[in-house]
Parts: sequence; structure tokens; C-alpha cells
Amino acid sequence: MIESCAQHVLCAASSHFCSAEKQFRFPLELGNQRPPSAQWTVTGAGAAVISKEGEGPYITHITTGKIVDMGIKDANNMGAAMAPAALDTLVCHFKDTGRSPNYYDAIITGDLGYIGKDILTELALDKGYNIKSNYNDCGVLIFDKASQDTHSGGSGCGCCATVFSGYFFKQLKEKKIKRILFIATGALMNSTSSQQGESIPGIAHAISIEM
Repeated sequence: MIESCAQHVLCAASSHFCSAEKQFRFPLELGNQRPPSAQWTVTGAGAAVISKEGEGPYITHITTGKIVDMGIKDANNMGAAMAPAALDTLVCHFKDTGRSPNYYDAIITGDLGYIGKDILTELALDKGYNIKSNYNDCGVLIFDKASQDTHSGGSGCGCCATVFSGYFFKQLKEKKIKRILFIATGALMNSTSSQQGESIPGIAHAISIEM
């Protein structure tokens, strides 16, 4: 029997609009026009305590993702770069657990935005998994696209952190939803690789949270 290495763990994530835009895209001072595929990095933070004690909700399954690189090089189209990794983790989770999409009240990805969300929905359907009815993305939920002009939605690790801790956790506690598959999405890139025209590898990790 393996003993737990910790009794209480604090997990936190944050992001800031200006820092991400300056590092990975274009300096804001240049005033570049953002293409429709671009996302608006969320200025925000969220934290959660994982503990052996308490009344839930509970993490019941973890599906660790792997690096997936489909050759996307456009740093202004992060949804397309990360969606294949989210698909790989999603399919692995269903195969490992024997579950189907309708087991969950909600399937949520971190920050694919509108374009990435559509790509993942289509790719999942091609694999035999219809997630249209209960799937959404934090990058879609965090902003009002029409009134805030955020193009393809939100981005950054603070995106899923704020949406989960500020909205979905409350939904779980109030038992408005009882089962959620939460897939944090990310890109393994840096400012140098982007400037050199390298592709953007993606990765995604999933946790099943149930009440």
C-alpha cells in the first residue's frame, strides 16, 4: 500500500493579459491588429485545496495527457494548437474508464476558445464521441464575445482557474451538477520558439470531479 505524500495540497494558477501578449505574440506598443483567431489572455487567478478530509466534491479519476504536436505555428491561433492534445486526453479518459460523454453533466476544457472548441467537438465526433450537448470551454464562458470584443475568447492558465473556482465549484457544491470532466489545456512554447517559426506542441490533463 502506497502512503499519501501529502494530507493537504494548495493548487493555484494565474495569468495576466499584458505579460502573455508581450512574451508570445507582439509587443502591445506596436498596436498590431489582432486576427479573429486570437484570444484575450485572462487577468485572474484561482486556487483550490486538495485534501484527504472534507465533504467533497471529490477527484475520482486523473488522466495524464501527453504532448501532441500537429504542426500549428500560429501563436494567434492557440485553440487549433491545443485542441488535438485535448482530444487525445479525452479519448484516453473514455477508454481507460469505460465511460461515455453522457456520464458527465459537463465536460469543460481550459482555454481553447471558440475556434478550439469547434475543432475539438468535430474531432471528438470523428472518434465516435458526441460531446455537443454537455461540452463547453472556459475561454468561451469567461468573456462576452460580442460586447467585450475578445475575438476567439479567453486564454491563459488563469482562465480555467477563475471559471472553475468562481463558477463550477459552486455548481458542484450546490449539486446543480454532480459530475464534471475538467480538462486543463496548455501549450509548450516560449518566445524564442515562436520567433523561430517552430510549431506549438500542446498538452492537456483531465480530472474527473464528482459530488
